[in-house]
Parts: sequence; C-alpha cells; structure tokens
Amino acid sequence: MLDTPILLAAAFVAGALNAVAGGGSFLTLPALVFTGVPPVVANATGTVALLPGYAAGAWGFKDDMQAPPGLSMKAVILLALLGGAVGAGLLLVTPEAAFRKIVPWLLLAATAMFAFGPQLRQWAMGAQHGATPSRSKAALGMLAVSVYGGYFNGGLGILLLALLGLLGQTNLHAMNGTKNLVSALLTAIAVAIYAAGGVVQWQPALLMMVAATLGGYVGARVARKIAPQWLRAGIVLTGLVMAVLFFLKA
Repeated sequence: MLDTPILLAAAFVAGALNAVAGGGSFLTLPALVFTGVPPVVANATGTVALLPGYAAGAWGFKDDMQAPPGLSMKAVILLALLGGAVGAGLLLVTPEAAFRKIVPWLLLAATAMFAFGPQLRQWAMGAQHGATPSRSKAALGMLAVSVYGGYFNGGLGILLLALLGLLGQTNLHAMNGTKNLVSALLTAIAVAIYAAGGVVQWQPALLMMVAATLGGYVGARVARKIAPQWLRAGIVLTGLVMAVLFFLKA
C-alpha cells in the first residue's frame, strides 16, 4: 500500500520547504486528497501535521518578538486566537463539494502570493511611508489574516509579513518573530477546533507530523547549498501544478 510512503514523503518535503521558504501546504493537502482523504478533512489533517514547525519557529524567534505599531502583544495574541477560531469554524461548516471547488482557487492565490512575496513585502514596507495605521485598522488587518490562516494555511507567512510591513514594522527579525507567533497561535486554536469537529484523521496526521519535523531539520541544514531562486521557482511550480490538478478534479 503506497498511501503511507506518499504521505510521509510529502510531509518530509513540506517540513523542509517550510523551514527554508514556505509552501509546505502545497504538498500536504494534495497528498492527503490523492490518498482518498476528503478535502476539508485533508486541509485540517495537513494543518495538524505542520503545527510543530510553527511552534518551533515561534520558539526560535522568542527573543525577537515585538508587536507592530498600533497593537500591543496582548492584542496580537487575542486577534490571532480569535481569527484562527473563526477561520476553523468556517472550514467546519463549508460543504465538501463547495470546498473542493474553492481549493484550486486558494492554491492559485497562495502560489501567487508566494511568487510575488518579495514584491508584496517591499510594497507593504513602502506603502506606509512612516505613517502608523489606526488601532482599528491594524486590528482588522490582523484579524482578517488570522481568519484566512485558520481556514486555509497556504501563503499565510507572506500575508503576515506584508501586513506587518503595512503596520509600520521594519525590523525583519521582529517581523519574523511576530509572524511565527501568530502562525503558531492561530494554527493551534484551529487544530483544537478541527479536532472537536471530528475532521482530523489522527493516524496520518501524527505520522506526517514526525516526518515534517524531520524534514524541517534536514531542510534547514541543506538550504544553504541551494540557491534561493531555485527553491522559490520549485515551490511556485509545485503550487501551479497542484492548482491545475485540483481544477481538473473540481
């Protein structure tokens, strides 16, 4: 039976990709669907598998975390948890047939965000021109991105970095610290809600979790030997191929 090797390989490579550039969900979701897992369950199960990576990233940047202008760290934490919960709740009430039609568009959007991530971040950093958005706009932006992350994880890191740039944050280490904290929190609350809703297949989730963690370690060690542009190109190509395959199956 090939299901287990396929899932382990996808999770291992996904963990490696997330450690160096992102885009791991471009592999975990399609691999689970390919092995017969319904799309909503596959999305939830794949998110569970990648949770340790988010938590490790947050811990690694714990000394660099800093709330963006307009928000306190307490507000960031509350908004991440609230948004993740709302997004996860929306996923639970989305019919399988509808989610199957939405997935290719989400993959395509996430791939575009990843492909144009550097330009998006530069635009965000320049768009604020030293002005600090109002507290309400900052909170709304953080909530919206957190809802997206709770519903569909793809491209979350790019969106968060762009948002933090728009809010006036300029220190990249602080931005990465906040990004990893928000990702870990919203994913953790989303996973809890997925579990309560019974949409997680725990056996593949736990197997993939171990493989993704190992992949993250190996990816971090190997990344220095691969040119960043080739990594980015490979991830974008993977995202496009997966989106096309889902469009054909929708």
